[in-house]
Amino acid sequence: MQYSFDGFTFTSDLFALKLRAEDDKVRRFSSSTVTMLAPLLFLLVFALVPHSFGAQLPNQNQAKEPPVAANGQPFPWDRMRLPKTVTPLHYDLSIHPNLTTLDFSGVVRIELDVHEDTSTVILHSKQLQISGALLMAPEGVKPLQVLEYPRFHQLALLSDSVLTKGRKYEVQLEFAANLSDSFHGFYKSSYRTSSGEVRVLASTQFEATFARGAFPCFDEPAFKANFTIRIVREPRHITISNMPKVSGGLLEDHFDTTVKMSTYLVAYIVSDFLSVSKTTKHGVEISVYAVPEKIDQTAFALDAAVKLLDFYDDYFDIPYPLPKQDLAAIPDFQSGAMENWGLTTYRETGLLFDPDRSSASDKLGITKVIAHELAHQWFGNLVTMEWWNDLWLNEGFAKFMEYISLDITYPELQVDDFFLGKCFEAMEVDSLSSSHPVSTPVENPTQIQEMFDDVSYDKGACILNMLRDFLTPEAFEIGIIRYLKRYSYQNTVNSHLWESLTNVSDTEDTQRCRSDIKYEINIKWHSGDELDVRAIMDTWTLQEGFPLLTVEVRGREVRLSQERFLKTNDPSLTEGFLWQIPLTYMTSASSTIHRFLLKTKTGVLYLPEEVDWVKFNVDMSGYYMVHYAGDGWNSIIKVLQHNHTALTSNDRASLIQNVFQLVSVGKVRLDTALELSLYLSRETEIMAVTQGFGELVPLYKLMEKRDMAALENQMKGYIVDLFRGLIDRQEWTDSGSVSERVLRSYLLLFACVRKYPPCLNKATQLFNQWKDSDGNMSLPVDITMAVFITGAQTAEGWDFLFEKYRHSMQTSVRSRMKTAMAWSPRKDKLQWMMEQSLHGEVMKTQDLPDVVVSISKNPHGYKLAWDFLRAHWHTMIKKFDLGSSTISYLVTGVTNQYSTTEMLDEVSKAVFFGSLTEETGSEMRCIQQTYETIEDNIRWMDKNLPLLQAWLNKRIVNTTSM
Repeated sequence: MQYSFDGFTFTSDLFALKLRAEDDKVRRFSSSTVTMLAPLLFLLVFALVPHSFGAQLPNQNQAKEPPVAANGQPFPWDRMRLPKTVTPLHYDLSIHPNLTTLDFSGVVRIELDVHEDTSTVILHSKQLQISGALLMAPEGVKPLQVLEYPRFHQLALLSDSVLTKGRKYEVQLEFAANLSDSFHGFYKSSYRTSSGEVRVLASTQFEATFARGAFPCFDEPAFKANFTIRIVREPRHITISNMPKVSGGLLEDHFDTTVKMSTYLVAYIVSDFLSVSKTTKHGVEISVYAVPEKIDQTAFALDAAVKLLDFYDDYFDIPYPLPKQDLAAIPDFQSGAMENWGLTTYRETGLLFDPDRSSASDKLGITKVIAHELAHQWFGNLVTMEWWNDLWLNEGFAKFMEYISLDITYPELQVDDFFLGKCFEAMEVDSLSSSHPVSTPVENPTQIQEMFDDVSYDKGACILNMLRDFLTPEAFEIGIIRYLKRYSYQNTVNSHLWESLTNVSDTEDTQRCRSDIKYEINIKWHSGDELDVRAIMDTWTLQEGFPLLTVEVRGREVRLSQERFLKTNDPSLTEGFLWQIPLTYMTSASSTIHRFLLKTKTGVLYLPEEVDWVKFNVDMSGYYMVHYAGDGWNSIIKVLQHNHTALTSNDRASLIQNVFQLVSVGKVRLDTALELSLYLSRETEIMAVTQGFGELVPLYKLMEKRDMAALENQMKGYIVDLFRGLIDRQEWTDSGSVSERVLRSYLLLFACVRKYPPCLNKATQLFNQWKDSDGNMSLPVDITMAVFITGAQTAEGWDFLFEKYRHSMQTSVRSRMKTAMAWSPRKDKLQWMMEQSLHGEVMKTQDLPDVVVSISKNPHGYKLAWDFLRAHWHTMIKKFDLGSSTISYLVTGVTNQYSTTEMLDEVSKAVFFGSLTEETGSEMRCIQQTYETIEDNIRWMDKNLPLLQAWLNKRIVNTTSM
């Protein structure tokens, strides 16, 4: 899970990682680890399906023609989803990898439960050589005929005799394959020691549909089973898997049988890793594994994992069911992390922490990704979605629990300061017509991969936060405990969650759920019928998008209306949408938070008295935007200008986001939004400051692509002037709270990139001192990005950074250096970085997406990045997989600042994306998102450039005359 943004991508060592978490897996962006600065930094420096309440489960995708097996025989099954005539009970899996020849062989014996008489067993296998298949029946051992259907990754095992309903059988398959050279399945990874030696290991990544590439299996989440795993290895290696080892010799390790779980959670690693261990208060052994030379960077992750697993054990009132939990830092890893049961895996940047070299945002990002993966041990592993259409039940909950858990276990990280940014990121995608419902039908592996996005992760987390605020935290906790206990080791759909959260005031059920919580909860947000959680939440999960609430105050009367917020020229696409919105509001007359459930298109509220202003969506706990019609925005601007602390930091951030987004759909004039932004000269809180950057920086990034240097520089000057006071107050140290330190990194980096003289001079001085010391001088960690990016502007400085990058063993330092080098003005350096990342020797191929997207935000590199993406498209979709969040991150990250019809034509039509086939990505959602985003940019520029020019000119005149 890694996270991507419109500016540089900073992995957890840097500033943030979905990197969707995991997650993922993000969000996001690649998927990948999360660093908090990234969403911020994106702004900062670089900037930047039809509507339906469809069925919970997708239609089973049928072959268009009668399926034919690889040998030419008819294949006996024509659907992508497996039949349920037989289900697996237990896998006995033996794997023999060869890290010299880079291949593996194996034998799997699967115990089957037969639900209907059949002579055919259909299961999954992808690019495996099947050398033998046997049926173990009570009557004896018989050979099975094997047919392969590569299109759906399926095997058919044909028996001469009928497998009888109600009986159990075993099938045994022998198989072999090469270790994958992608980041999926059972794949090869490597690392270079400080002496230059390259060492090879093998690791797994099976989510979502890649277990079938490692062993024949029923590779769908509902086919849960137990797994007993044996791995043959060389004496110089160790092996780890989901469960503890029960025996091990010189050549083979035998692992205990797992609990009942889905195939995508199976994991095993063959390596020379070292480990450190501790035991939780509940008796679970926690171990962190890493390459030998980085084992001294594992202490923080180990302590965090112990604390967080204990927290979840208590919070969910369900004991963690395995005897151990391993966390492994993998040198080559596409996403940010993965929740395999008992063996969570991570990018090195998502797990390794050097107290002397890692930043405050590194600590925040690492802790979040660990919290995310450990939350999955309950949400996802213990209780699993029935099918990938409800992936959000896994990922939205894990993303949400990051914030719930860290707020309690690590209050010093101030994680609440960053949650709102997740909702803004989700809304960016969700405001396009190419968005999708949180729960949406998916059929093939590409569509499944596309579910690992901001909607499943971030929107999922934000609507859960809204529901928690609506039900109260106590009622919500009772409901999710009920859900987890009721469906342990089972598979669920949306409605199971809503049923568990309904009638949570049932005292007897409450006591069964958790003995130490006894609440009587009476929720009355509306008059009339009893609360129907499912009816409310279906409107948020079964239709795409989100509502725009328009508020008009007339004396004591407040008129409300809702519509879909959508960036489009086609008003018909906003018709037919209706949400049940848990509204909150406060007024100038009272700090009391008032609540109301709006279930209709329009409504009216009556205030006890006339007020100066009203603010809806208090703290933006709801997943909706607000437009203040009439004189409403002027009232808001007045309070921000004269007493901005009358509103919370989250309220101020949401007002900034709402007003600028409303400009893009023609609800608010740009000059109104810019007038509101003037208050930011007095702002000091991180969420409001970074959201200000997030709305203003992309404006000059659009101009940058149109060669509008004069207006672009005016806009840059306005932003620097706006935040000059706050920038000048920053110290070049590591002092202060986490939020203060993250904000400092952000502001100084922005100032240096914008060549603000005081910052540029200080950063240049520090870089030269650091260079003169041959990199041995200790720089304050949180300001190193500003120093490195300044140094990388010269050829000599870039070369020095690269030499230090090559030899550093600190993952967070390497990541910051890589990002700084991507901001070079030298096009030859930028091109070289992308080519080296593709080859994977000097720079890891896992970092290629970050390198390409970072270069695309560089004014000297955006055309290089686009040309590189086109030239190496087929290589990248093979390496990173069609539909993956990594490919989506590349496509949208490289193109989302284009603002001309010429670039739209080059991106679309027959020039590039329009020339692709379905097999090479033409149907991917991210391509449609790209078209929409560029079209929206063009409309924005055509409509608002004259207004922007006039407002900036007027401001210069007014400033001069003062």
